[in-house]
Amino acid sequence: MKKHLLAIAVTALAAGSAFAQAGDTLAKIKASGSITLGVRESSGLSYTLGNGKYVGFHTEMAERVIADLQKQLGLAKLETKYQPVTSQNRVPLVTNGTVDFECGSTTNNAARQKDVAFAVTTYVEEVRTAVKANSGINSVKDLNGKSVATTTGTTSVQTLRKNERAGGIDFKEVYGKDHADSFLLLETGRADAFVMDASILAANISKSKNPADFKIVGEVLSVEPIACMLRKDDPAFKKAVDDSIKRQIADGSLAKLYDKWFMQPVPPTNTKVGLPLSEATKAAWATPNDKPMEDYAKK
Repeated sequence: MKKHLLAIAVTALAAGSAFAQAGDTLAKIKASGSITLGVRESSGLSYTLGNGKYVGFHTEMAERVIADLQKQLGLAKLETKYQPVTSQNRVPLVTNGTVDFECGSTTNNAARQKDVAFAVTTYVEEVRTAVKANSGINSVKDLNGKSVATTTGTTSVQTLRKNERAGGIDFKEVYGKDHADSFLLLETGRADAFVMDASILAANISKSKNPADFKIVGEVLSVEPIACMLRKDDPAFKKAVDDSIKRQIADGSLAKLYDKWFMQPVPPTNTKVGLPLSEATKAAWATPNDKPMEDYAKK
């Protein structure tokens, strides 16, 4: 009998050890009673209202993931700690364990997949062009001889130049120090167009003095899958996060969340972004996957 009990104890210990190794993040969360979520301060998907309050489509979706994790782990209480991240430090903060998972506005690409894992895609970003509504600009070819604004440190103009439809056109590049500055170039007439992620364009238009003065036009210049970022080699935690996101897709709550943050008035200015759910995002939800950006570029 003692041998039998010892065998059970050893088996249980081995299983616990295997769980700690394979599901290290889940074990860490259960032991500490807390989880650290990586958030952004000024993204279209995750932003701050100040005083430690973080909101947005991706932030609220992540909070629902955390509620599901709490149930899975059988915890009466699970504290959420919010850790703001930047484009520069988000990957290191995930890999070194400071952040348990990051749900900001990170593109899933092949280069990042060498260092981190991604949950299933929850938003597909489209690079588009914003112009004045009365500009007469409706497509890439209409940018010939125009001034095109973009934000320093981004790749949007390179994307435009690489775009097959841009062949034979010539335009002048002007740079804003941040997205708000780039939009100001368009607003004040120093640029004829602003090329950037559609969610960023729509958010800036919605916050402008006269949103009806602007429109998003032309071809989709590139598509980028946006997803929550996790540590590599932690399949149990990835499965738990993926299962929650898939549940939110299947029961329609993610679509309702999208409508709340993109089609209804949102804080702090109570303005509407007005960016309908794209066909690319609908397709990603229909068949949940963690394919990198490079797979989207394949014809």
